[in-house]
Amino acid sequence: MCDEKLKVKINKNIVPKQQNPKPFIQRYLLSLQLFLVAISLPATTLAQWTIFDIKTNVHMRAVFTLTPTICWIGGTQGTIFKTNNGGKTWTTYKVPAGDSLEFRDIHAFDRQTAIAMSAGEAQQGKARIYRTEDGGASWNLVYQSTQNGVFLDGFDFWDKKRGICAGDPVDGRLFILTTEDGGKTWKEADASARPQTLPGEACFAASGTSIITTGKSDVYIGTGGAQKARIFHSDDYGLSWKITETNMAAGPTSGIFGLRFLSKKIGIAVGGDYKNTTDSSLNVLRTTDGGETWAPEKAITKPAGLKEAVGIYRKTSATWNGDTEIRSDQFALIAVGPSGNSYSNDRGKTWRELGKQPFHSISFAGNVGYAVGSKGLIGKIDKVSTKKRKKRLVLVD
Repeated sequence: MCDEKLKVKINKNIVPKQQNPKPFIQRYLLSLQLFLVAISLPATTLAQWTIFDIKTNVHMRAVFTLTPTICWIGGTQGTIFKTNNGGKTWTTYKVPAGDSLEFRDIHAFDRQTAIAMSAGEAQQGKARIYRTEDGGASWNLVYQSTQNGVFLDGFDFWDKKRGICAGDPVDGRLFILTTEDGGKTWKEADASARPQTLPGEACFAASGTSIITTGKSDVYIGTGGAQKARIFHSDDYGLSWKITETNMAAGPTSGIFGLRFLSKKIGIAVGGDYKNTTDSSLNVLRTTDGGETWAPEKAITKPAGLKEAVGIYRKTSATWNGDTEIRSDQFALIAVGPSGNSYSNDRGKTWRELGKQPFHSISFAGNVGYAVGSKGLIGKIDKVSTKKRKKRLVLVD
């Protein structure tokens, strides 16, 4: 067997004059066939999930990774989970009289301070936001609405003071809340300042990532439920809005579920159909102009199907300021959903499989990410390939 690499210019001395050239040609053709087969096979990933068994059946759709060792999680039955040591131990907190609450989004400022949002119909007392300042030991109710039609879907923060929350439409306009004191108080946006929606249009409270802030004052909201899946964009803290139609399939149970930005200009949207979670339709959109346009990617995720959130694995733990583009060899995108998980190291153009665990949401701090799912499913990942696989052609005897 010859293990020399095939060079662009073949050395004529490889084939001795006394030998018949046919065996060499045969070996070359065989090597070429093996090469073509190899590049057609799915690439293996340098990644592995660590699954934690925390002895609970609570369903989880909210996760926020503050540091590689500190993670907050929100779940059903008014339950919050937290680790301070990278998942070695988890502490469970219960919001008083909150057994009917489902925390669908959570955000932490530090080890002691966090905000948790409950999704559900306001008229049933479920549209609430809580805040803790003692590490989760106690939770203060900082917002509640009983207005008919209010259903909170997710929130995000630009910094430790300014944040925004989005909910399903009320009177044909998205419901918007803002805070300027770190979530201690919330203000409902005037109806005239809220963007109009299509019949049936709404956000999906599936992962806490249908709304995402980026840069100094930009915010994006993805929707579904109507005939068109659209993305709402504000560059002034939610005071005014622009709306872009996309090619993501949309309907009563389908549309855009998760958003994430790599820089001020480059962003990713993922989605699908929660009633048909393995559907192989388009499930990834990409923008390169700051949300002015969103183009579908030809390659869907592997596995295909509904993706509810997308996170950014950073090879280094350097903090991104929201404007500067991350080097392409320093990050990977991780998309999660009930049909399985995928990763991309070319800005979402192509995807590879990253496990079958049915995660709903994911959050990263540098190179460490935590993902959550139903029935107490919690996973951690800290190593993902950020480079394209190199291909080598070897002559085979």
